[in-house]
Amino acid sequence: MTDKLSGRWGYVIGAAVVLLLVFLPLLNIPGLGILPGPTYTAGSMHLMAFTMLMVALALTYHLLFGVAGLLSFGHALYFSVGVYGLAIVMDRTDIPLVPAALLVIVIGIAVANVLGAISLRVSGISFAMVTLAFAQAANVLVRRNPGRVTGGDEGLSLRTAHVPDFLVGVVNTRNLYWVALAVLVVVYLITVWLENSRLGHSVAAVRENETRVRVLGGRPYLVKLITFAVAGTLATFVGIVYLLLQSGASHTATGTEFTLSLLVMVVLGGVGKRWGAILGAVVYTLLDQRLVALAQSPVIANLPPFLHIPLSEPMFLLGTLFILVVIFLPGGLTSALERVTRRRTQTVPHRVLEDVT
Repeated sequence: MTDKLSGRWGYVIGAAVVLLLVFLPLLNIPGLGILPGPTYTAGSMHLMAFTMLMVALALTYHLLFGVAGLLSFGHALYFSVGVYGLAIVMDRTDIPLVPAALLVIVIGIAVANVLGAISLRVSGISFAMVTLAFAQAANVLVRRNPGRVTGGDEGLSLRTAHVPDFLVGVVNTRNLYWVALAVLVVVYLITVWLENSRLGHSVAAVRENETRVRVLGGRPYLVKLITFAVAGTLATFVGIVYLLLQSGASHTATGTEFTLSLLVMVVLGGVGKRWGAILGAVVYTLLDQRLVALAQSPVIANLPPFLHIPLSEPMFLLGTLFILVVIFLPGGLTSALERVTRRRTQTVPHRVLEDVT
């Protein structure tokens, strides 16, 4: 009964958060140092939209690592299929945005299924190395710029001739914000559905004891392949909207560092916890974006060299935070929140007993 009530309250709180996010660009809420300005400004809306896309992408990685227990170093590859796929299709053809996006999603499904089928022939560290090899090959291919298709190190700008006007330009950042929010909601709902479905239970069983599932007549390889394909396809979907928001594709989207950042998000929030992936992605992305401004501020510049040098590097600060969380909060940020709520629920009965006596 308690689990049902908590589940219902979770849905109510989630719906309230989504409703608040819908109206946030229409409100004049100060940035408070987290955003570059009030919530209605283009810069703040862009950062919030970017953060929501990173949250959606972290949820897709949560399906792989947190739900299925598959440590992949190549998840950025499927994200880059969406980014570069749409950029190339829009640049080389006259296909409108929606059909082009659907075509790229079909390509993403095919790539995720083929590479997943190959990668899942091995497990453990071997699986991680195979996914890393595919991602590195894609990164080299993009940077080599074969046929001048990908733009190489300079990247590829989005050709907006066949993109609707309400999705082009800084003046339409609000519309892109709402599109990013819609993508986050869709990815979240699919994640929830998969985790609570029969497939999700099978994935959890395979993660805990693959041999036992096989003995009982299950098909662990197929279960993992479906999860891999769903996660890769959703990452492609996020990459498509990412291209619209950023108005261009960069080779950094294909790098292993990008996948490692997703891993850090999931671990930072709490492995295996859906809200952990969300919280970790929000904290990591906002810190990653805002620490750059802090590192370049006069306050840091005027510090002594032994403090100025490390504090002027945002990745140093993020790395320090990650180490502290791993040491003092092994279960991630959500574990700290769970401890606080557990203590509050445990103190309530004691207070009631004291009042009765």
